[in-house]
Amino acid sequence: MPGSGSQKVLDSVRKWAYPVFIGVKELVKILFLIPLLIASLGLMLPGRAAAQTFTPLYNFTPFDPDNGGTNSDGAYPTASLILSGNTLYGTTGDGGTGGDGSVFAIYTDGLGFTNLYSFTVTSDSSPYSNSDGANPSAGLILSGNTLYGTAYFGGSSGEGTIFAVNTDGSGFTNLYSFTGGSDGANPNASLILSGDTLYGTASQGDVDNNGTVFAINTDGSGFTNLYNFTGGDGSDPSGGLILSGDTLYGTASRGGRSGEGMLFAINTDGTGFTNLYSFADSYDGANPACGLVLSGNTLYGTAENGGLTAYSGTVFSISINGTNFTILHDFVYDDGIEPAAGLVLSGNTLYGTTGAGGTGGSGTLFAVNTDSSGFTNLCNLSRSQAGLILSGNTLYGTTYYGGNNYGTVFSLTVPLPSAPQLAITLSGTNVVLTWSAAGFNLQSTTNLASPVVWSAVSGQNAVTNPISGMQMFFRLSQ
Repeated sequence: MPGSGSQKVLDSVRKWAYPVFIGVKELVKILFLIPLLIASLGLMLPGRAAAQTFTPLYNFTPFDPDNGGTNSDGAYPTASLILSGNTLYGTTGDGGTGGDGSVFAIYTDGLGFTNLYSFTVTSDSSPYSNSDGANPSAGLILSGNTLYGTAYFGGSSGEGTIFAVNTDGSGFTNLYSFTGGSDGANPNASLILSGDTLYGTASQGDVDNNGTVFAINTDGSGFTNLYNFTGGDGSDPSGGLILSGDTLYGTASRGGRSGEGMLFAINTDGTGFTNLYSFADSYDGANPACGLVLSGNTLYGTAENGGLTAYSGTVFSISINGTNFTILHDFVYDDGIEPAAGLVLSGNTLYGTTGAGGTGGSGTLFAVNTDSSGFTNLCNLSRSQAGLILSGNTLYGTTYYGGNNYGTVFSLTVPLPSAPQLAITLSGTNVVLTWSAAGFNLQSTTNLASPVVWSAVSGQNAVTNPISGMQMFFRLSQ
């Protein structure tokens, strides 16, 4: 993330210079100055990373089941949050003054909770319609002062809606009501925005009820069905889309060649649909129910079920052309199981949640490196079905249960990436420079006057230089 804590660390690391002079006295001086440099930059050395801190920011209040399941704030959040400044925005699938869910805002310190909008009560009989939508199960997106989202049920046909509402709770607009026909039904994923066009998926609808990909203008005009799934090419696209250039990437939790779900790509004009990968269950995972993360030419995601070991889900990566599919982690119970939510990427670390398993059996928040190393169960959660967002070194998310048993909003601080340490030691008439951080190379120069010209020094993780000859300056660089 631009401006994030991890990026600042890497920028600082790239600028570190370690001068090594001729004499022992100067060398001692350098060994004294290095910790001062590190301290002045606010960096953490390996082994000194602060432990993560879990903080419940808000507990949703109980609702009255005898009065339409209503309350003042909402209940059972299943969607990721979004962040603007110091304000988090999200949705709940139930509760609120109408009993059919809410849109809310809360400050990152847990103060100032506001129910921005409560969805109205649906009709008592099929098609369970209303004017605005009901039971939003997906996250929001923000453009200017307008939040855009989807509601799974409700609307004029009871099949769900696309809506907009201002960040102060005013101006709610039902942009589109799904009919359950060729346009789709029951949108279960967040939207994405490009220019004035919103793109999304409907999990069901059309002739065989397999779901659709759609586009619509932000003013509610120009609804376009980009693609209807048929089953063999995927079914139940419950995850959000991501956009790169003119290509949309997404997941279908069922269907595909083995019926276990698939990954797809499609152009923004609806052409060029491609089945990038079909899951086979026992080997690679099954039922990818969330959106993907793109970094460079690599997509990262989770499969809720399947896998080699315990049929408990996987984290995977794949190239955007459908090659190089790799399992990054195969879940077992203690890790957490059923990762049904999307991932967030920071540097080389992926963060995500599971809906069950772990110490308490109710799910976990985990981290794993993009090279499949370093899997860590960071904490146990209470049935999180939502992805995370990251700001600096703080993750924000929601749990479906917990708190008052109606869901929570939480934060978790995680250590910033450890700064690589360049150690300088004497060995007879030589100086030995060593470092342990993978992916960093040693560079040297004879002059720090601008412009500085750095040259690569041969050697991996250790270099030996004599304490004689020309003065040299060293740094680690990626």
